Amino acid sequence: MSGGTFHVHGPHDHELEHAAQHAAEGHGGEAHGVGKMINQIALFTAMIATVGAIFAYMGGATQANAGLYKNNAAIKKTEASNQWNYFQAKSTKQSLAEISRDLAPPDKQGFYQAKIDRYEKEKKEIQLQAEKIESDSKQWDLQSDAQMHVHHRWAQATTALQVAIALAAIALLTRKKWLEYGMFAMGAVGVGIGALALFHV
Repeated sequence: MSGGTFHVHGPHDHELEHAAQHAAEGHGGEAHGVGKMINQIALFTAMIATVGAIFAYMGGATQANAGLYKNNAAIKKTEASNQWNYFQAKSTKQSLAEISRDLAPPDKQGFYQAKIDRYEKEKKEIQLQAEKIESDSKQWDLQSDAQMHVHHRWAQATTALQVAIALAAIALLTRKKWLEYGMFAMGAVGVGIGALALFHV
């Protein structure tokens, strides 16, 4: 494999090159103004594209986290269900022991009562464990929801930056100053939403 560099042209790269060449060939204040505008847009686009790539990565990471946390919640729900089934089995055994105690002669009632007491104790322990696992499941669910909220913020920020880059390309083609201002405004909106995502707002 050769050691040559690999370069992908963006949608506005050719326009940038053409406009820069035109500005270099031109004379007077207008050519200088166009050249300055091109330089501003090129610098802005490079910065926004870099920030947008970071935002896109963060959006993907938070989405992956949300899926992982939701999976953990589902696992905990299954564990809690198993514990409650175990609790129900102990309750059934306790009920049978109570019936046996009531039907047994007096000298056998103590044996069944000991079983009933043991089942009652085991049920309390199982109940505490099941409730703890249910609580863990709810916490994983909450964390998943929080990650999805942040993911949406990153996605909104990335979209705003993509719009800003599109406006930059149109501004280069049309030389409209108001489009350049719109480009800066959308870039600021995107960075602002990214800040909200960063602070989990």
